[in-house]
Amino acid sequence: MPAHFTDAELLAYLDEGLPVERMTAIETALRSSDELRTRTAELRDQRESQGHTVGEIWRRERLSCPTRHQLGSYLLGALEANLAQYIVFHLETVGCRYCAANLDDLRQAGQSNAAETTKRRQKFFQSSAGHVSKPRRGS
Repeated sequence: MPAHFTDAELLAYLDEGLPVERMTAIETALRSSDELRTRTAELRDQRESQGHTVGEIWRRERLSCPTRHQLGSYLLGALEANLAQYIVFHLETVGCRYCAANLDDLRQAGQSNAAETTKRRQKFFQSSAGHVSKPRRGS
């Protein structure tokens, strides 16, 4: 007997809009249940044939997600308090996997950029070291 999943959860699974733990639970159940796979396929087909509601469009297009620029500003601590609080809510309470992945990507990019900057500075210093004149004796 497969675990119970609501229609809304199955549709969110199809849109990859659930927290990782719930996505994993549904995926595991789908692998072992023909009944659940059939139900999920029927829900997908039904949704596609009925047109689109404002709510569906909102979820699919991720209209409540902050922009990448806003996420970057959040990492830098450069956002106004209300927007920063919303981002925390969006990531921690809503559990948006897309924004969490985007934030992780920005963190990694920031770390690699910092490493590259350090390397560039070292190369510049090394290449300039021979050109800097030594202090003269007696001056």
